[in-house]
Amino acid sequence: MGLDIDRDQFEESDYLEFSRKLHRGLEALQELLERPGFGEGRRSVGVEVEFSLVDRQGFPHPVNHEVLDNLSDPRVTLELVRFNIEFNTNPIPFAGKPFSSMGNQCSEVLKTVSQSSTQFDSRIALVGILPTLGEHHLGPGSMSDAPRYRALSNGLRRLRGDAPFHISIQGDKGQLEMLSEDVTLEGANTALQIHLRVSPDEFKQQYNAAQMAVAPVLAASVNSPFFLAHQLWQETRIPLFAQAVDPRVEELTDWRLPARVCFGNGWVRKGIYELFEEIVALHPPLLPVVGEEDPLEVVRGGGVPSLFELNMHNGTVWRWNRPVYDTASGGHLRIEMRALPAGPTEIDMMANMAFMIGLTLGLAPMADKMIVALPFQYATRNFYHAARRGLDADFLWPADDAPSPRLWSAVELVESLLPVAKAGLVDGGVDEGEADTYLAIIEERLSHRMTGARWQIDTLRKLEERFHRDEALFLLLEHYLRLQETGEPVARWPIPAF
Repeated sequence: MGLDIDRDQFEESDYLEFSRKLHRGLEALQELLERPGFGEGRRSVGVEVEFSLVDRQGFPHPVNHEVLDNLSDPRVTLELVRFNIEFNTNPIPFAGKPFSSMGNQCSEVLKTVSQSSTQFDSRIALVGILPTLGEHHLGPGSMSDAPRYRALSNGLRRLRGDAPFHISIQGDKGQLEMLSEDVTLEGANTALQIHLRVSPDEFKQQYNAAQMAVAPVLAASVNSPFFLAHQLWQETRIPLFAQAVDPRVEELTDWRLPARVCFGNGWVRKGIYELFEEIVALHPPLLPVVGEEDPLEVVRGGGVPSLFELNMHNGTVWRWNRPVYDTASGGHLRIEMRALPAGPTEIDMMANMAFMIGLTLGLAPMADKMIVALPFQYATRNFYHAARRGLDADFLWPADDAPSPRLWSAVELVESLLPVAKAGLVDGGVDEGEADTYLAIIEERLSHRMTGARWQIDTLRKLEERFHRDEALFLLLEHYLRLQETGEPVARWPIPAF
């Protein structure tokens, strides 16, 4: 969805031509992957960070256009709703001290945006879902003024036959049922999205490793327990995103139409091509914008095609670990890790990034053996258990002895996997001291049983001893933002006394 488009209405002929170009793009990708040396190069990393703007009262402040107009940083862009902004870091080599370097880049961008936002009485909030968000903050009037977002909403409504989106989330402490006429509920979510460059011959093992790693990493990183004043999942972003852009309507749609937001359909058996082939086979076009390039002509002429249509289509299928093709550096492949929330602090996000990448790299050499002992449906179960319960979850994980898998508590499993993550980082070229610094932040969360979500839940419980929930959520966010400004990792945050 990062690709710019200049229209939001399409004809049937656009969908037909787009589908034709998708299949030519697939053929071009297959030929490109067979080219000797394609995609080889130094491993690199990058991140996208989404965050919210809030006013002095702690409510969503829809001024992202004004804040961006006041900036000249190409790394900063609009997000779906007018109180959200995203920035994309420049990629850096994965060697030495990449998390310190990436953290410095994040700090620089956030400082610049913060200075601009203060001119519009706004503050930055790094949190998966704003606790103070109300239903009246969403809806058509909250959408950022960009054709791609209007086109996204129109495209999903077309597939749904104009039926409203149905949100139904059952949490441990409550249930939310509501209808929405557009996609702006998706804009309630803000995330940390990690990009890891991988070589084509390593893609299968590293992608499968990322699919295994994401559940324990997410359990230690949850930061979105509230939505519209309801306490739901510890990472409510996961079910909310899935339902907010779901094209399926049971009574109107063929039951075979799969979800566009999903964990996946099985382990990768060959490589990245099968994932792109799958999204073309399973998902109807949503944004049929056609480029001028003929990808097959470019490949057969020795060039590197943009694969514009294939990338556009891939951007409208939201796997939690997404395959990415990019023309930069002569063409390369990435894994985009999309499941982790924004916040609570910059150092927390860098620790989450270190754990996610380290565990992916550490598990990759064992991935072929591990997937035999961990059926894919169990990996899927692990992911949703992590989102729902955080460090209170339990996981099924491959066992050395039969039968496999074995049941682990989240804390026990994460603790056992930290050395694997460290080995993945150090073997990948990260300084040992750098690895220790950031993984120690995860270890500290385990020892205190404290994540961003747990801090919010415990703080709200304390506040509700004296205040009504709406006021308590406002005070919760105020304390959260104050502690966020200290830069201290969330495991060290005190539960305020009132």
